[in-house]
Amino acid sequence: MKIGLRILLGYFLIVGLAAWFLLNVFVQEVKPGARSTLEAAMNDTAQLLAQVVADDVRDGASDPALLAKIAAASRNTDYRITITDAAGIVRFDSAGKAVGQDYSRWNDVYLTLRGKYGARMSSDSPREYGGVAMYVAAPVRDGANTIGVLTVSKPISSVQGLIERSQRKILKWGVVLLGLSLLIGIAITWRMASTVNKLMVFVEDVQAGRKAVMPKLGSSEISTLGHALEAMRAKLEGKDYVETLMHTLTHELKSPIAAIQATAELLEEEMPPEQRRQFLSTIQAQNARQRDLIDKLLALVRVEKQQRIDDAAPLDVAGLLQDVAGDFQARLAARKLQLAIEADPTLQLRGDTLLLRQALGNLLDNAIGFSPAGSMVRMAAQRSDDHVEISVRDAGPGIPAYAEARLFERFYSLPRPDGAKSTGLGLPFVREVAALHGGSAQVVNGEGGGCRATLLLPLHAERIASA
Repeated sequence: MKIGLRILLGYFLIVGLAAWFLLNVFVQEVKPGARSTLEAAMNDTAQLLAQVVADDVRDGASDPALLAKIAAASRNTDYRITITDAAGIVRFDSAGKAVGQDYSRWNDVYLTLRGKYGARMSSDSPREYGGVAMYVAAPVRDGANTIGVLTVSKPISSVQGLIERSQRKILKWGVVLLGLSLLIGIAITWRMASTVNKLMVFVEDVQAGRKAVMPKLGSSEISTLGHALEAMRAKLEGKDYVETLMHTLTHELKSPIAAIQATAELLEEEMPPEQRRQFLSTIQAQNARQRDLIDKLLALVRVEKQQRIDDAAPLDVAGLLQDVAGDFQARLAARKLQLAIEADPTLQLRGDTLLLRQALGNLLDNAIGFSPAGSMVRMAAQRSDDHVEISVRDAGPGIPAYAEARLFERFYSLPRPDGAKSTGLGLPFVREVAALHGGSAQVVNGEGGGCRATLLLPLHAERIASA
């Protein structure tokens, strides 16, 4: 399971459980809260009415005008009012149902007559009052003596609608808040997961040896971790690279140094001028080879350590091919080779002009070196979907099967028809330049013979930035 999904599920589990507990508490508290409010209101009503009817109860009035007014008023409400005497016998009932009955054993009357708070909830009320009703009583006093009990009752069904509406409203807003929390969780998770994924892509590219640029990770702890990984990678790669470079450079310089040393020793002896000139020419050639090797190795080192192109600019592909051809006019003429260029004059791409010119120069140099005298070398550029395909073809002997998998190895080279041996750094340089531009390089045998080297480069700068 991906880290983003794990974070989201963990977040939603915590928020969901918290929301469930809170909603459960609120919903459960609505009913007792509403009943408590109703009870308080009924208690105030009972206390007030008990004081109002105290004189009438003391005088023994069974249905005085005041009680009649109370009865008339209660008919327009859900309240039912009963009044008992000191023995708990009902003397007045606004519903006209219980006069004369003994209520002395009901908690509301029983407790009130004994000086306590009297209230009860029962289902003994008539069905027209909703089955279950709340009863709240207040003592009717004559001075310090309790001469009766006034009870106010109300069916619970009268507030059930309010309770249900309140519960529905709480549940509704609870679901809304839960949904908002989920959206916030998704946004936070997406941000965290995208940051982690960027870091993972960077790590995978580094692990695979591809060009990798540290992505922008903000200012979070993940960014700190990413920069630490990048610093560690730079140190480790730098150490390994220096060791490898020193080994390979030492190995490659052994031959020209040994040749120069042997030739110099021979020059100390007496010899004909012509032979001396030949030996001096050998020293100069070996020295030129060392210089060429070091220059190309330094160029390769620069592009290998470079992770991206920071100054990509629009360039004319046809013009680029013409510039490369101009760099090799002397060599083409010396080998009596013809160069054909085919390119759309409107074709453009973004990249580093100098690096691309060097890379194409290496491909053209190889083509010239392997082409038989008097043959044709072709350079072409065409658009392929969202890429530019630049190819260099020669009419040489092609690539032996044993060498196909090793062409891009550093210092690996094939002997040329004239016996010359290259540094073996040209194609690795081409591959690195292609990777910097977000593209690729390929060298294969041509269908009609010879060799075909191809650079496939993206048209858009975004591909360069993500290389």
